Amino acid sequence: MPEQGNRSRRGAGRRQWAWIGGAAVVVAALVTTLLLVLPAGDHPDGRDVTDRRTAAQAFPGGLAQQPATDNQALRRESDARAAGDTTTASRLDVIADQPVATWLTDPSQDATRQVVRRVVRDAEQQDRTPVFVLYAIPDRDCGSYSAGGTTERDYLPWVRSATRAMAGSHAVVLVEPDSIAQIHVCKRLGEDRLHLLRKAVGELTGHGLTVYLDGGNENRVPVTTMAGWLRQAGVDRVQGFATNVSNFYRVDQERAYADRLADAIGDDPHFVIDVSRNGQGWKGTWCNPPGAGLGQAPHVTGGTTRLDALLWVKTPGLSDGTCHGGPPAGQWWESYALALVENRKQD
Repeated sequence: MPEQGNRSRRGAGRRQWAWIGGAAVVVAALVTTLLLVLPAGDHPDGRDVTDRRTAAQAFPGGLAQQPATDNQALRRESDARAAGDTTTASRLDVIADQPVATWLTDPSQDATRQVVRRVVRDAEQQDRTPVFVLYAIPDRDCGSYSAGGTTERDYLPWVRSATRAMAGSHAVVLVEPDSIAQIHVCKRLGEDRLHLLRKAVGELTGHGLTVYLDGGNENRVPVTTMAGWLRQAGVDRVQGFATNVSNFYRVDQERAYADRLADAIGDDPHFVIDVSRNGQGWKGTWCNPPGAGLGQAPHVTGGTTRLDALLWVKTPGLSDGTCHGGPPAGQWWESYALALVENRKQD
């Protein structure tokens, strides 16, 4: 009887291991099947994650310069040269010669379409990529120096109109700088702002555009908080995010921050960094800081990392607001432009 009991136990053990082995085969087959049939871009947790482009695909041909009518530094340079002030003209040339993003701030759909079509047409002649900044979200700048924007009802139609004008141009679009980071200090924006941005992302996708959301900067919002907000705003459906827009942090600092943020978001979103005025680094304030200088020349990267490009997003020479003696936000301030050139980063 003891021997019979041992045989029974050994038989049961063999059946148990056979069942476990069979189950393992089934699990492996299921995993293999999922890997084979899961479409590119689908995420295991149900998120639809876009296929990110390489830097060269995101910026075909490189960065386009603005048309003469939109290049504010070039217009001022021409005025100075016509007045015989060759010293000022040559300094402003340093700004005018670089590709700078075109900001779309007018709530008028007609006016916005005109700007977009003009810039796109000129970029096509250069065989390069135009960069636009959407900046007309309701409650823009939380009522501060750059207050304004569209109404709640008009914003998505405005985005839709601008998108149609850009469609097929391969343009790069930076969506509403400060719009996400500002939630940290302007609590009334909250979930409604993120929901609106997600709808804007829906309008922008599917038209051949490369889109980046607001990624703030290293000194504004905790990384985990910012990552959650970006996911709510739809970063999974776009190329990634932009950092340091209109700000002054150095590239190495911003790149380290952006990499941490991308890791926290997951699925390797790409990013761009505004280097228009960071040549002297952070100067203690974001608003017209004395001593600031132009950063390095804007350019598309080699595409070996998640950093797609270093851009001049903020137009050097435009005021941040009526601080440190500046004119209203968005207006040309020539003495500040000349100081940026004087203090520029020497490559």
